[in-house]
Amino acid sequence: MTAANVYQQRPTSGAKAESSLHHADLASLVGKGRKNAGVTVREKKLLGHLTIRGDGHDAAFAAGVHKALGIELPSALTVIVKGETSLQWMGPDEWLLIVPTGEEFAAEKKLREVLGDLHIQIVNVSGGQQILELSGPNVRQVLMKSTSYDVHPNNFPVGKAVGTVFAKSQLVIRHTAEDTWELLIRRSFSDYWWLWLQDASAEYGLSVQA
Repeated sequence: MTAANVYQQRPTSGAKAESSLHHADLASLVGKGRKNAGVTVREKKLLGHLTIRGDGHDAAFAAGVHKALGIELPSALTVIVKGETSLQWMGPDEWLLIVPTGEEFAAEKKLREVLGDLHIQIVNVSGGQQILELSGPNVRQVLMKSTSYDVHPNNFPVGKAVGTVFAKSQLVIRHTAEDTWELLIRRSFSDYWWLWLQDASAEYGLSVQA
């Protein structure tokens, strides 16, 4: 176990937690809009986000992460999804762990316990980013409008994840299922991307899922 101090950063005293799109009141839009919409958006809000840094070539590090999470270290430009938990490659020595709401504290403690005295870094970044999930038959067309990155199935299969320019800014696109994609976005840009998606999806119809 490392000597690093680990704190519960999520309020447990009844403090009100709001997503970065709270003002958009997406819940009020559920069930409205065009029937059989080509694009459905779901805000995956207030999840636990942890960045993990270590030597991916170190067998002890890779084995420790697998033991703590039950997920193998993803290779370059990939994301592994296991239920509501995912682990994504972000760089040669960096990965992003996303866990259900409230589980990030326990996940960090488990990782630090298993990884022991290895040279690692774990940072809770839950407050700075979130995910918008896009699903439906026309999501790929919306992505083609929004990014210059090639999202053709031959180049962007399920399980791939890349950081790229999107709508004049930057985010991460994750292809998690055949017709399901996730946008990993910075909290401060949430409103901009929500407005962009409404416009880019207009011709196909956009629905909101709770």
